[in-house]
Amino acid sequence: MSSGGGDSMEAEYIRRHHRHEPRENQCTSALVRHIKAPVHLVWSLVRRFDQPQKYKPFVSRCTMKGDLGIGSVREVNVKSGLPATTSTERLELLDDDEHILGIKIVGGDHRLRNYASIITVHPEVIEGRPGTLVIESFVVDVPEGNTKDETCYFVEALIRCNLKSLADVSERMAVQDRTEPINH
Repeated sequence: MSSGGGDSMEAEYIRRHHRHEPRENQCTSALVRHIKAPVHLVWSLVRRFDQPQKYKPFVSRCTMKGDLGIGSVREVNVKSGLPATTSTERLELLDDDEHILGIKIVGGDHRLRNYASIITVHPEVIEGRPGTLVIESFVVDVPEGNTKDETCYFVEALIRCNLKSLADVSERMAVQDRTEPINH
């Protein structure tokens, strides 16, 4: 999926932007997705803290409390089928220059305690066209009665679904946008 040097760039981005310091009772991981759409288009979806339902399939509704600045809070309604109905999330970081979004879950009727995630969006070339490397990392408490592996597996499965949906939505938009190939 990645071209020459891609894995080393992924490792560098993770080292630079995705440093979580998990405590003994926490798990952490980072997931990567290559998207065949230009970075500006992918970032336009990711940065919308107020509209996660644009690409997150498990979100049915989002209500903002306050503006869209750092520290603003959103109340997210989760679709049925998951072990939750609501999640309260705070915007921790929004950097439009570096394409970094950080959130922290501060409440809700689920078991994801002390959950924090960072998502970064990086330009890359895929099959000669503008593409995007997306990295999402997280740290979360391991709930009582679960193992680190079980907790990471569950959260990674949710993130994989979100990243697949982000790719689907972005790539559909890119086709409509008719992005031109990059000439080397």
